[in-house]
Amino acid sequence: MTRSDNPADPFKKALSEAARTMADAREMTVTYSVDPPGLSGDTMRLPQVTRRMTPDEVLLARGTADTLALRHRFHDTATHARYLPQGQMARDLYQAMEEARCEAIGARHMPGTSRNIDARIGHDAKRKGYAQIRDRQDAPLPVAASYMIRQLATDRPLPEGADHVLDLWRGFIEERAGGTLEGLEDVLADQTGFARFARQMIADLGYGDQLGDDPDDQGDDQDDGSEDESEEQQEDPENPDSQGEDEQSDEDSDEDSQSQDSAQADVALDDDTDQEMAEETEMPEGEAPLDPPPPPPHSEANPDYKVFITQFDEEIGAEDLADPAELERLRAYLDQQLDPLKGAVGRLANKLQRRLQAQQNRSWLFDLDEGILDAGRLARVVANPTTPLSFKQEKDTEFRDTVVTLLLDNSGSMRGRPISIAAICADVLARTLERCSVKVEILGFTTRAWKGGQSRERWLAEGRAPQPGRLNDLRHIIYKQADAPWRRARANLGLMMKEGLLKENIDGEALEWAHRRMLMRPEARKILMVISDGAPVDDSTLSVNAANYLEKHLRDVIAMVERRRAVELLAIGIGHDVTRYYARAVTITDVEQLAGAMTEQLAALFDKDPRARARFKGIKAAG
Repeated sequence: MTRSDNPADPFKKALSEAARTMADAREMTVTYSVDPPGLSGDTMRLPQVTRRMTPDEVLLARGTADTLALRHRFHDTATHARYLPQGQMARDLYQAMEEARCEAIGARHMPGTSRNIDARIGHDAKRKGYAQIRDRQDAPLPVAASYMIRQLATDRPLPEGADHVLDLWRGFIEERAGGTLEGLEDVLADQTGFARFARQMIADLGYGDQLGDDPDDQGDDQDDGSEDESEEQQEDPENPDSQGEDEQSDEDSDEDSQSQDSAQADVALDDDTDQEMAEETEMPEGEAPLDPPPPPPHSEANPDYKVFITQFDEEIGAEDLADPAELERLRAYLDQQLDPLKGAVGRLANKLQRRLQAQQNRSWLFDLDEGILDAGRLARVVANPTTPLSFKQEKDTEFRDTVVTLLLDNSGSMRGRPISIAAICADVLARTLERCSVKVEILGFTTRAWKGGQSRERWLAEGRAPQPGRLNDLRHIIYKQADAPWRRARANLGLMMKEGLLKENIDGEALEWAHRRMLMRPEARKILMVISDGAPVDDSTLSVNAANYLEKHLRDVIAMVERRRAVELLAIGIGHDVTRYYARAVTITDVEQLAGAMTEQLAALFDKDPRARARFKGIKAAG
């Protein structure tokens, strides 16, 4: 057996064994992937650990493994489902508190897990920008409730960012549910007791209307109903003939109902006969009635891709998500945050502009019958009036008839510096290309809600159909249309700084949307650049479908776009290897490299040298 040369392999093997032991599941399968971590049956998926094995990677992998292992060991799915509320907010609160309970029990039994789980919580809080939240309404209440449970049960301080979220909600939670929280210690080790405790807390917090029926009362209701039924069937001792009378009346009523049913059947039969005769009269002989056409598929790339409901999706302009004053304020904040970077981005943009304008040297076609009058040849007409007038036309450069679309990932993991740099780079590139007569469209994609929104509410209300497909409300944002001048869309890019905008990302449908928009453009050449920092992630969809449901659709859409060749597709991954999805892609490890990567790739696409463009088409990664 050959020994692996990856220094991370021994750590992964040791962590896998520790996770199996902690979960008390020796047959558990443990994998490492760039996909979102999770637990499905006896399969655990952990974050990828690179060869560098940075302290952050190691702590995050350990914390995630501990969290999932403790959930596998101390969580009973049947008990959880029995007390699960119906409404979305109530469900989120219930699930978040149950996760905190499992982690707290583990911290008590195995104190070594506390530091690892703290690292995971701190990583999530930093990734989602919890420390920057200023308004309580922008901080998720379920997360704050879980932090409260964990802190009370373990008496440990919360990591930075997480403590800020709890502080925003602490007064509200203690005021509404302080009395219920006093009983936490008595129910922490009992999942059934804790489920009742969690439902009481949900009611205290004002979401009691989303709890649904109390599962503990259902058995009593059934018993009462059976007892009433048995009492009705007993004979009345004071009137022994009553039973016979009831039976007689029942027989009479049965006869009446039978006669009514017979009459109704005759009428129905007559109606059916009339209908058949009408159909025979109206339909031409030999032709069958046409079935209604099936609804079009939700995806051209994969007809099997399902969407539960599209009623709550929206395609919206940035100016419709904030008033003009707020957009100007957010734009000023964006400029202030990135003032040190604007010089570097500007230099790169100027370099791109010079390369493009070098191809814009005017060349003319002369001696034409129409066009612009050639003043340089008027002397011939003066010398000989019989000489016809001469006209000229400017020769178009190759890239003038071009449109570029920048599709920006607006997911929560882009919060902070990545989304700021993406916004300013898009802004500067739009200005630069506009000067060179290249039209630019700037689009963004996210979801309207965390964990499903109204789509999931409708799914729950309609009985939770299995495998419903995509289960969240899409939000596709138009920051700048291709025909709009940059000055009109400048303030719109500030919207990316708005708290609460960035949520989850469903990349496949966003890419298909941007592709459809480009196909409607009149330009001969179309370039689509995707800027993302990760794989498609939507908790609501992935919790009720296959784990690779969204990723597979993204691959299908990319394959369709590249197969049709109507649009040139390229991607830039920020801290995430997108080369496994896109044929033309670069991966940058630091957001500071984004400006250079964007300008260099666009410059290579516009290069007149076919060999340079061929080199670009074969590119897979760049440091």
